[in-house]
Amino acid sequence: MLNPRVICLGEILFDRIADQPGRPLEAVTSWTSYPGGAPANVACALAKLGTPTAFVGCIGEDEEGRSLVKLLQTVGVDTRGVQFHPTAPTRTVLVLRSDSGDRSFVAFGDQRSSDEFADTHLQAEHLPVELFQQADYLVLGTLELAYVDSQAAIAQALSLAEQFFVKIVLDVNWRPVFWNDPEAAPPLIHEMIKRVDFLKLAEEEAEWLFGTTDPGAIAYRLGSLEGVLVTKGEHGLAYCLGTNEGTIPAFKVDVEDTTGAGDSFLAGFVHQLCHHNLQDFKDPQVVRQVVQYASAAGALTTVRAGAIAAQPTSEEISAFLYLREQTS
Repeated sequence: MLNPRVICLGEILFDRIADQPGRPLEAVTSWTSYPGGAPANVACALAKLGTPTAFVGCIGEDEEGRSLVKLLQTVGVDTRGVQFHPTAPTRTVLVLRSDSGDRSFVAFGDQRSSDEFADTHLQAEHLPVELFQQADYLVLGTLELAYVDSQAAIAQALSLAEQFFVKIVLDVNWRPVFWNDPEAAPPLIHEMIKRVDFLKLAEEEAEWLFGTTDPGAIAYRLGSLEGVLVTKGEHGLAYCLGTNEGTIPAFKVDVEDTTGAGDSFLAGFVHQLCHHNLQDFKDPQVVRQVVQYASAAGALTTVRAGAIAAQPTSEEISAFLYLREQTS
């Protein structure tokens, strides 16, 4: 296996997605489980695109955890950074779907409290330093900031990334259900953002944290970011990369399930980062192509159910973009 160019750190879990779209939690009669967790989704999507990637996270010593590790290995993700907790279970999340395919995270398996799952116990001292010595990018979310152990692991990962000159990519991925005290989140997230190089937010997250959905304004305010991406679902996205700012519309596809679309988008973007010198971002045409590639990766993930199972290959993205170009 090639040395990973990207490390994805955080949660891996099972999304239990409602089989009956449009129903409230109490009216759902059956669920289908899909592997998920944003950092794990990004890791698998990157591996499918051909970028060597490692996943770092903590799971339970249970059947669910073992099956997730097997999946990562089957897809081609480096699992040296996976830790096992002897008593805490692997996380499961209940996900409702709207009639249009949009999803909402509403509760956890067995009605457990959010802090009872194995991912909250990721240990800083067991992070594999050799992964950081070899990598070019570290991809993080913010959910694990909600717990003492995993928050310390994130701090250690950020320090290792800075020590070994690894670029840091943050997806805010705001999910209040993961936090026992959601009011504690904003200051922790703002402190984390000060240390990253690239920032991805949904438009509601941008408004929540910065009072604007303008990526250029966010980049200017922080002064240290090399890129900001603000996704707007069916309305496309806005970007500020290097000195280039712009917007692109969303690709029109037949949506079945939006779970993991943002993660595939981020994977597409990081995959492109790995194939470009950052000096290339001075060229507005290159920037637009990078963002369109990422957008196509996200769009193609919505046409099938699940997150990891629905992720496209690089060949599928290229064919999709070629076809759109020919018919535009």
